[in-house]
Amino acid sequence: FLEGKMPRKLSKINQSVEKIFQIIEIMANSREPLRLQDIALKADMPASTVLRLVNTLVSCGYANQDSVTLKYSLSLKFTLIGGLVSSQTSIRDIAHPFLLELSKKCKESVCLAIEQDMEVVYLDVIDGPDGILRITQRIGKVAPLHSTAVGKILMLNYDSEQLNQVITLKGLTALTPNTITCKEKLIKELKKIKSQGYALDNEECELGARCIAAGIKDYSGKIIGAISISGPITRMTMEQININKHIVIDAAQTISELMAYKD
Repeated sequence: FLEGKMPRKLSKINQSVEKIFQIIEIMANSREPLRLQDIALKADMPASTVLRLVNTLVSCGYANQDSVTLKYSLSLKFTLIGGLVSSQTSIRDIAHPFLLELSKKCKESVCLAIEQDMEVVYLDVIDGPDGILRITQRIGKVAPLHSTAVGKILMLNYDSEQLNQVITLKGLTALTPNTITCKEKLIKELKKIKSQGYALDNEECELGARCIAAGIKDYSGKIIGAISISGPITRMTMEQININKHIVIDAAQTISELMAYKD
């Protein structure tokens, strides 16, 4: 009898907990401390309910009340909690199942990369059916930013000064006749990528191969990684690229949401 009832009980939502999280989000989205009445209005809750819940946050150290204005604000204890959660969260662990699904769906090589010391570093690679890119993309391998699809995605974080710095220190080396080696062309390419939401490596890193990539964002909106689909130009035709771009963008968006990004 108890076993039959347990799943139903577990499926119920605790309304008090739901309300307190709603209040936390309201306070977090506010640029300044809020009066009790302001919180109640935004939450569409009775002031008495909000008072009880906010006082719980204060007593547990998650909120503060100004003794003069009586307004409420969240405390830095949330920063501590966020840091602890962040230390337990691995972008590779979160992205890996999606990489497997991408490779299975597209039947091509798929990778996850981050930026480190102005270079691309591959964190995870799922080989395609023929392993054609196994040499150029492997876990731990580094690659230039300017000639790879994932690299160009990661460069969207760069401001003008950082872009000049990477060009000065790393250069824009031509790996193939298609590699972008001009600063003006690179800037134009980055603007296009930002507008369309994906990057393309059209035989810029390796002749005979194309790659399409999209960025993964964290809670702050910063691009913290990129995922890509790579394959030989015989299969990765421009027609296929137009199909794959939606798949890789959707996967990157889902991973971003799991990394607490909100559009």
